[in-house]
Amino acid sequence: MSEELDEFAVEVADQIESFLIALGAVARGDLEDGALSILLLEVSQLLLAGARLGAIVDIVPDDRFEPDVGMDPDADGLRERLAALLAPIDDYVEVFDPYDSGPEIVPSRLSDDLTDVAADLVHGLQHFRGGRRVEGLWWWQYSYLANWGSTASSALRALHSAVAHTRLDVEPAG
Repeated sequence: MSEELDEFAVEVADQIESFLIALGAVARGDLEDGALSILLLEVSQLLLAGARLGAIVDIVPDDRFEPDVGMDPDADGLRERLAALLAPIDDYVEVFDPYDSGPEIVPSRLSDDLTDVAADLVHGLQHFRGGRRVEGLWWWQYSYLANWGSTASSALRALHSAVAHTRLDVEPAG
């Protein structure tokens, strides 16, 4: 791996770790008052890292087959804690693939979306931490284009809407 690509991998890994730390803190209730704003910020920053992954040339792993990283961590606890915390705004609707011949509106849940994104990121992080940086980059790039990019984008729109309603739908004081 070139020095430039290695530096890029470290930057992406740092952003992913920041997202996962913040998501865990929100799910534990550590950031109760600012949870929505923190999620909006972290998902936005994560999507910047994803856009960078989508903008570079395709990463090709060293091996033809993905090395086993062991069991992926169970994300059900995270999903349940997020669902409880986000209950008033957890359910939302989104347009699924606006370029499809018949775009459809689908029901979604922020808790499911954020947890699914985290699961994709953790899988790549396991490769990265195991010393397989090219494999980690490949996984993050592939899963960004195939899943977590669109899922995080949908969640971002829902989070933005929730924050906007929280801030703009307030009765004036006085």
